[in-house]
Amino acid sequence: MKPRVLVAMSGGVDSSVAAALLREQDYDVVGVAMRLAPEPATPIAKRRGTCCSHDDFEDARRVAERMDFPFYVIDLRADFAARVVDNFVSEYLAGRTPNPCVMCNREIKFDRLWSRARALNADYVATGHYARIEQGADRRFHLLRAADDAKDQSYFLFTLGQRELSRTIFPLGAMTKSEVRARARALGLATADKPESQEICFVPDGDYASFVERRSDRAQLRPGSIIDGEGKRLADHAGVHRFTVGQRRGLGIASGERLYVREIRAESGEVVAGRRDQLDSRGLIANRVSLVDDSLMDGELSVEVKIRYRHRAIPATMRVDSAHRAEIRFASSGPAVTPGQACVFYRGDEVLGGGFIERAIEG
Repeated sequence: MKPRVLVAMSGGVDSSVAAALLREQDYDVVGVAMRLAPEPATPIAKRRGTCCSHDDFEDARRVAERMDFPFYVIDLRADFAARVVDNFVSEYLAGRTPNPCVMCNREIKFDRLWSRARALNADYVATGHYARIEQGADRRFHLLRAADDAKDQSYFLFTLGQRELSRTIFPLGAMTKSEVRARARALGLATADKPESQEICFVPDGDYASFVERRSDRAQLRPGSIIDGEGKRLADHAGVHRFTVGQRRGLGIASGERLYVREIRAESGEVVAGRRDQLDSRGLIANRVSLVDDSLMDGELSVEVKIRYRHRAIPATMRVDSAHRAEIRFASSGPAVTPGQACVFYRGDEVLGGGFIERAIEG
């Protein structure tokens, strides 16, 4: 029998080509779209790119019809709201800066995709992520950066362990984005020239602060003061959810020098501002750490750490304890560390794991 693979399809060109390639390779493909966010209010023609709308699902359905495989839509809006959207709001209210795409992969996409795969007796799951999986001579599975460094999405996948990697396929890992679009055109797929989604799917206008305010009770908001390192009041603000560590714009401070957010104290409502050089850190503490291979918990390791998706990897040492907390020490003074963001550990092209930034290590 052909191996069956359940393919997550968003209606974009990447997942469309991923499904089409697997169909060409003679897999028994089943396409699944996950309805996660409410239908966007903005008309689709006015948006730069879309994700998870009715029109996106129709695009995915047309691809499935073209390539002759079944396609289904599953409604996960309640789970998505509880596990991703509510987390997004609570993190901002706590003075942290969340990464909802990491949480969606961890809490929704792969978790629910595997649940549905088991129900359909599928052997594998697949997505349109740009990343690679290789099995080494040690029989262990290794998560690697994509061939197209500009599109690499391995940062968002650090929560996958050996069990998941052994039954996951990333068909686009060795391709560039231009090759993917060319393949879509050659196959006559409706999504070949579709723009990429540029925003968080549930905040299509990009106004995170207003979204948090709409989803919160007034009593949950923490207005307060912007202060300097000595505690001098510089300005008032409408809530800590409007700030992120490292932010420069929108502070509302008249000053002869550029000031940046150094620290957010959610309980008191204080936002500490300082000069750019005062943002530098020696490392960080991460919690909720996941490792691709649990044997990496033994001792200290030399790694490269990405503290945001678009940041370059920083040479560092890592030590993980039994409570799944990691101490990361940068080889030299590092950039501003943003609590709440994902930090991902690499060794060359290989993802070793990652966690969520708890705080910076100073001094």
